[in-house]
Amino acid sequence: MATQMTKSQLIEKIAEANELSKRDVKGVLESLTTIGYKELKKNGTFLVPGFAKFVVIKKPATKARKGTNPFTGEPMTFKAKPARKIVRARPVKAAKDAV
Repeated sequence: MATQMTKSQLIEKIAEANELSKRDVKGVLESLTTIGYKELKKNGTFLVPGFAKFVVIKKPATKARKGTNPFTGEPMTFKAKPARKIVRARPVKAAKDAV
């Protein structure tokens, strides 16, 4: 299995590809994440052109319910879950086509 690229490796690759300092690239990357978080909180969506669209999905609360453990077959009770927000990333068409 391939290893995941770290933040410092990403900064280094972008800096080399664009002949910029790592410090400048790190600043841009941090600004992008800060703006993204603010937009998600304010509007519920954030688009990174050519990459992905991030969307906040509101999950409603669920009640406790009875069910069966699929591994043992024993009856059990599933706990109630509070309402929550989840962030989903949806790749844009260009990203899908690149893979």
